[in-house]
Parts: sequence; structure tokens; C-alpha cells
Amino acid sequence: MSAQIGVLVFATSLIQLANGFFGTFISLRIALADFGASLSGLVLSSYFAGFTVGALRCERIIGRVGHIRAYAAFAGMVVAATSIMPLWQEPLAWLTLRAIIGFGCSGLFITTESWLNAKAEPTQRGRIFSIYMLGTFLALALGQLLIGQVDVETAKPFNGIAALFAVALVFVSTTRAEPPRKTVTTALPFTRLPRTAPVAVAGCMVSGLLSASFYSLVPAWMQGEGIARETIALFMLIAVLGGLAFQVPVGRLSDRFDRRLVLAILSLGFALTAIIVINLPHTRPVVLTAAALLGGFMSTLYPVCVANAHDQMPADQVVAVSGQLILISGVGSVIGPLVGTIVMAHFSIDGLFYFMGAVALLLSGTAMAGRALVTEPAHQERTFEILSPQAAPLAHDQIDPL
Repeated sequence: MSAQIGVLVFATSLIQLANGFFGTFISLRIALADFGASLSGLVLSSYFAGFTVGALRCERIIGRVGHIRAYAAFAGMVVAATSIMPLWQEPLAWLTLRAIIGFGCSGLFITTESWLNAKAEPTQRGRIFSIYMLGTFLALALGQLLIGQVDVETAKPFNGIAALFAVALVFVSTTRAEPPRKTVTTALPFTRLPRTAPVAVAGCMVSGLLSASFYSLVPAWMQGEGIARETIALFMLIAVLGGLAFQVPVGRLSDRFDRRLVLAILSLGFALTAIIVINLPHTRPVVLTAAALLGGFMSTLYPVCVANAHDQMPADQVVAVSGQLILISGVGSVIGPLVGTIVMAHFSIDGLFYFMGAVALLLSGTAMAGRALVTEPAHQERTFEILSPQAAPLAHDQIDPL
């Protein structure tokens, strides 16, 4: 692996370290600010909205100004917005700033991954992206541990996050850029994918909804219950590591069996875990086991859906299909915290878990119904991708949704 690729992987790990910490930290900070259920949901959802818009638009910026300048612009955007947040603690201001941060993070990931694609030899690409995603998961996990080490009421966490993004910018801006290879794509009418792969479309929507609801709202509730921040950090860490542990075995199962059956089992597993944990004693072994299972089930929904969609679409529309799935997942990520905060305001954490469990159960039924009505498509020769939790999957392909 060349030094340039190593720099890109290291810089992205720094960004994901900041992101992993930021996602949980902002949930706790918004709860302390007491914005109210509706405004809290909007602020938490705004990051995913900005990320989704960025995933659809940032490639044009990269093509116009080049990789290093685009990376500097996106990183500067995130650093500036993060630095302003402790100075302007109003709901609408934070909503706007979090959307800007989401847009900037999307641009950073797309810049990095298109750059990696340009530098990596075809025979090394799988290994390089495996290292890249392993670094992503480990950095996200480490970010959770920082929650127990900082005072979330002060401006210091914002300063630390901005510093990590700035350090990543320093590393990347001192390496040489190489433009990515151009790919030829064909247009895909937006109505075709839901008609051809309805289960995959539903699964991507649910995946975004569940992940955003879980990672945005559960830490805030735990803090409100007076649970120590070290325990919150451990819970979120176990959820991220559970997601990593599930990737390879689920990938192998999805390549061997009907992906819709695998999707149905994963979503059913999530639903049962969410419902059972509510009704069991909340001892540490029970809660941490549930965190690992929930993280594992929900983090593998998206890649299984992506693989299922590509099984049913022509090879020359891979990029267009990925773009539309990204958009659908992003919409789910916006909806999740919005609805989840309202549910929590009326029914506390039990209501949130019942809500997520019901949505997952509905997906399981949809997948089984699709399997009963439509013959399984042939599996395409496509490597199962390890995708990170939260919104990071949005950056995995160059985008041309329409």
C-alpha cells in the first residue's frame, strides 16, 4: 500500500474518530439544551439531510476544483460550522450548522474514496477498502470511548472535534492528488428501482431509519436517566463492534442463500431483540448483549439490500442504482430521529424500541412476502461490501441517482 493511500486511510480514520464521538456527543448535548422533542428531532436529522444532499452534489464540486481543493473546502466547512456551534446555541442555528457539517462530511468521504479508487490497482482494491473500512469501524468505536472522558457541557468537545478535522486536512493537503478514473453511467428512471427491487428499496429506507434513530436518540435517553457517561460510551462502543463482527458472516450467508431471506432474518432478529430487551431486567450483561445484537443486525441491513438490488439490475447501472439507494437510505435517516423524538416524548425509551421493532418487523414481513411472490434473482459477481454504521454508507459509490 503506497504512502499516499496510507495517508488517506489515516486521515479518514481521524475524521471517523471525530464523527463517532460527535454523533453521540451531540445527542447528549441537545438533551442538556432541552430544545424540546420536535426541535431536537430536527437538529438530529439535519446532519443526515445535509449528508444526503452532499452525496448527490459533491462529486460535481470535486470535478470542478480537484481533489485537494475540494477536500480543503469540505474540511474547512466542517471545522467552521463545528467551531460556531458553542458560540451560537440556538435550535435553528444548530439545525443549519449540523446540515452544513453533514454536507461537508459527505464531501470528505466521497473525495477520499474516489481518490482511493484512482490510486488502487484493481488487484489491490478489495484489500485496500477492507483496511479502509476496518479503520472506519475502529475509529467510530474509539470515538464512543471519548464520551466518558470529556465534559459535554463545555466547548472543549467542539474544539477537539474541529482539531481532528483540521489535522486530517493537514495530512491530506500535503500529499499529491490524482484524479479518479472516469466511469460511464446510464440514466435510471427513479420509478424503475422500486418496481424491480422493492424489497431492497424498503430495506434501505428502514436501515437508515433504524440506524439514525438508535445512534441519535438512545444516548440522550441514557443520559436523561442518569446513567454514567462511561456506561453510555461502553454501550455505544459495543453496538459499533457488534456491527463489525456481523459483517463477514452475514456477507457469506447472503452470498449463499436468498438475500431476501437473510434480510428477513436480520430484521426479525432486530425486532425481537428490541422488544425482548424492554421486558428483561436492565442488568449490564443483558444491556450490553442487546447492544451488540442490535448493532450487528442493523449494520448489515444496508449491504444486504445493496447486493439484492444489484442482483436485479443491469451491470451498466451499478452507479445509478447505488445513488438511488443512497438517497433512499438518507431519507430514512432523516425520518428516524424526527419520528423517534416524538415517540420518546410520549412513551419514553420503551416507545422508541417498540417503534423500531415494529418497523423492523414490517420489513421482515415485506421481505418474506417478496420472496413468496417473486423468484430469487441470480446472484451477481459482486463482492459483499463491509459498510460502516450511521450514514457512512452514503459515501461508498460515485453518485448519479437520476
